[in-house]
Amino acid sequence: METLINIDNGGTLTDICVWDGTELSFTKTLTTPHDLSECLFAGIEKASAKLYGDADLTRLLHQAQHIRYSTTQGTNALVERKGPMIGVVTTIADLADRMVTTPAAEKLRNGVIGDRFLVVDPNSADLEFDAVQLVNRLTTLGAARVVIVGSDPDQEHTLRHILLRKFPRHLLGSVPLIYSWELAGDRDAARRTWSCVINAFLHPTMERFLYGAERRLKEYKVANPLLVYRNDGASSRVAKSIALKTYSSGPRGGLEGTAALAKVYGLRHALMMDIGGTTTDVGVVGDNQVLVRERGAIEGVDISYAMSDVGSTGVGGSSVIEVVDGRITVGPQSVGAAPGPACFGFGGKQATITDVNLLLGVLDPDTYLDGTFTLDPERSRAVITETVARPLGVSLEEALVRMENAYFTALAGAFERWVEPDTTLLAFGGAGPMSAAGAARLAGVRRVLIPRTAAVFSAFGIAFSDIGKTYEVILNEATPAAATQAYAGLAARAERDMFQEGYALTDCDTDWQLVLENLDDGSASRIPYTDGDEVEYPGHALSLELTVTARLPHPELDADRAVTVAAAPSSGTRAVRSSAERVDEVAVHVLDDLSPGHVGEGPAIIEGPFFTARVLPGWYFQVTAAGDLLLSDHH
Repeated sequence: METLINIDNGGTLTDICVWDGTELSFTKTLTTPHDLSECLFAGIEKASAKLYGDADLTRLLHQAQHIRYSTTQGTNALVERKGPMIGVVTTIADLADRMVTTPAAEKLRNGVIGDRFLVVDPNSADLEFDAVQLVNRLTTLGAARVVIVGSDPDQEHTLRHILLRKFPRHLLGSVPLIYSWELAGDRDAARRTWSCVINAFLHPTMERFLYGAERRLKEYKVANPLLVYRNDGASSRVAKSIALKTYSSGPRGGLEGTAALAKVYGLRHALMMDIGGTTTDVGVVGDNQVLVRERGAIEGVDISYAMSDVGSTGVGGSSVIEVVDGRITVGPQSVGAAPGPACFGFGGKQATITDVNLLLGVLDPDTYLDGTFTLDPERSRAVITETVARPLGVSLEEALVRMENAYFTALAGAFERWVEPDTTLLAFGGAGPMSAAGAARLAGVRRVLIPRTAAVFSAFGIAFSDIGKTYEVILNEATPAAATQAYAGLAARAERDMFQEGYALTDCDTDWQLVLENLDDGSASRIPYTDGDEVEYPGHALSLELTVTARLPHPELDADRAVTVAAAPSSGTRAVRSSAERVDEVAVHVLDDLSPGHVGEGPAIIEGPFFTARVLPGWYFQVTAAGDLLLSDHH
């Protein structure tokens, strides 16, 4: 039983990629915001039809070793501020000032915490009375969850002892209390508090859906667990995951896929551009390694956990393109999957790049999503005329060209700061292949790689995930004895957690690192650690870190090789507008009908599995040995 189901749930579409131990197969389905489990099971059923010829959901579920799941729902909940009000009680008098040092931090505080931030004196003779009064006050102000922050674990332990007696968990309506040192062993109180606040905000959204999905799986008598894919590239059971680590997990899947292809093609500097329905996510793989920040950041505030360095911009396939103060703007507002672009026919009244590409001729209304969805050009024409052409006082044709240029410019702005002379842009996501060449040229990138799995590439990247845990504990004393005690504690935690994941610790890979945090500048470095090693490093604060990994099967990708070059056959032509005055008959190629080594030049359209790639004039394309598309700019 080596079948692994990998799912990336986005705001507009949900992608499913299945590895059966030999081959990958994939499909897509529309996201159902009203009930996410609906699109989850609909997608798995569609995948079973591709595998077996006829849909057999139960068979695929029972053959799966694991279902690994990534979702943007937590990310979207934070962006849209759809979560519980959070309160904070702290013993640190200046913590509020330390947490809010930038406009971004102030914006996040106003949206999530507001005025629900209170300080208690840990040395008060009436500490018990004060603590209870403050929690009561926060709940009166609307706090549905309260984060407790002490300057050290002992202060939090004291508060816990008080609050558990005064607010027993078994009472109806009891407010969850989150203790900062439990979630994050981080000396920096601001990072630690932000980590708890964001986690508390995301938790209800993730909990409702993920446990709901698990319950539905049990109805099919599925014994193997649903795994949550995390933003550190590993996966774990729902009950062993924290909500904070689901944030930006989809982009991490894209980065892992980028790293896999960077190795295949020998790319030193690979830049991913993942264009979804709502955002474009950009990240870097250098020398086959995903670029990771020691301390991640969410919405401009630092947190206690490492995260891949991903930049997100509100430009996607469903981003609204409109006229504001006489000029065309792109995003950040998105129409999502419901109502979606106007051409979807679900009542959308705002224009998107999907509508633009349909009227330009780039998209065929009858072959969208491999023919599983028909687009309505008349709806696009009406919306663009009303919202863009008339406000600008230009023809529909001129409006389309300007809207496309605005979209290319917005995309280029999303990634141009990461560009180096030898950068290769990996373009994927539903809208990536359509716009990659136009954006790359503006940003000075001359080579674009479009994976054959571009439409489901983040789900493809999840296929390289293992089950894993990372633990970190602060060493208050720089002595071998203190390190040995911490070592034993982490080993015991790891043994318990991996047993609950279904693995013995002795069957897992373990990596022990001593984390050295520079007391002057806060930078951190790591050195391998063995129990009993010396741990005295003057000028550094010390932590012990353990990473445990239970290996799962991964797709095996062969290195790129030279192939015989031949002209790519076309399946026909399509009328594509290149300017307000000009429409060209452009060759159309079907990627599944092409062979490794087939080449061609723009202008051209290449229809891939669930995506359409646009090759602009001056660009050349070649099908690689693995069946991917490599575009090069000869302009």
